Amino acid sequence: MTHEGFRRGVRIGIDVGKARIGVARSDRDGLLATPVETVARAEDGSDLAAIGRHIAELEPLEIVVGLPLSLSGDRTPSTEDAVGFAEAIARLGTPVRLVDERLSTVTAHQAMRGVGRSQKKSRGVIDQVAAVIILQHALDTERGRGTAPGEPVLADEGA
Repeated sequence: MTHEGFRRGVRIGIDVGKARIGVARSDRDGLLATPVETVARAEDGSDLAAIGRHIAELEPLEIVVGLPLSLSGDRTPSTEDAVGFAEAIARLGTPVRLVDERLSTVTAHQAMRGVGRSQKKSRGVIDQVAAVIILQHALDTERGRGTAPGEPVLADEGA
């Protein structure tokens, strides 16, 4: 069952954090998101290079980056950080969309507790789980509505 507007192909999901970046991917049918890697944030650009390697390997249709907003929907310093990182990814040449990620990290922590993992034991994978949640929500929304959620990031922004 596919919706008329749904596009088949791999997508990459990104959860941008201050210390780590969670990476997830979808299957080729765009149905299921799975964890890929947690990348350490780095000022030397090695974090962006790691994302670039996943883009080169997977050749995704697009990259979905979580947009952290406050519960009231306001922008925060984390919002600006995620937007800046999304703009840097967009300059690599693959289309990027910013998708509201409110509560994705909270949901990820709840999921990890649900399988018996403490916050301390989950530190290495929690960002991947958040990326999976962000990407799965985007996939489900696109399949249901027939249009991709969120806002596109222009490659020339921030250049």
